[in-house]
Amino acid sequence: MRKSWWKILCVLLLTFAFVGGLLLPVPEMFILNETIRNLFFHVPMWFGMIILFTASLVYSIRYLRKGNLVDDIYALQFINTGLLFGTLGLITGMEWAQFTWGAAWSNDPKELSAAICMLIYFATLALRSSVNDPDKRAKLGAVFNVFAYALLIPLLFVLPRLTDSLHPGNGGNPGFNTKDMAPELRPTFYIAVLGWILLGVWITSLRIRFSLLIKKDILHENNA
Repeated sequence: MRKSWWKILCVLLLTFAFVGGLLLPVPEMFILNETIRNLFFHVPMWFGMIILFTASLVYSIRYLRKGNLVDDIYALQFINTGLLFGTLGLITGMEWAQFTWGAAWSNDPKELSAAICMLIYFATLALRSSVNDPDKRAKLGAVFNVFAYALLIPLLFVLPRLTDSLHPGNGGNPGFNTKDMAPELRPTFYIAVLGWILLGVWITSLRIRFSLLIKKDILHENNA
């Protein structure tokens, strides 16, 4: 029970986020109206993706320093879960855009940047799969993971701010203030963010355990 407290917390937080996000009253906002409820799903998924990619970066750097394949497994599985969250973020974002912007895809700078980031990480996985040797695959994957994260920051947080964007917080639009997030939305939003992050860690931990079981022979040879 002591080791599972954060999993219980994850379930409680997400249960509140789902129930509260769908049923609690929300302010009437121009154009957004009831679609503002997607704030509790779309944005926290992206927060979770960024946290997962950051964790992957840390383990890739650890692998480059120590050469332990276990660190590479951790890095890989954090990427996989991050891509899952990123895909869900794109889908929920497109659904939101359909109702608020009139089209699922508007070539908005933030949309394009997010899509490029996802493609870079998918390319990293494709590159890994093309190498058979475990050590070379891990080293190549770690280097490209660092490269992918180095592009993630400017693509998501810098370039969209340099041009007009429909997304709040970019191109001169306000971000995380009363104009785009009413105060009554904030508690449920932050609960959802924490819940989605914990879910991402939980999913990744299960994937890591499964990978360690499958690759125990390779890990044994590497440590021998």
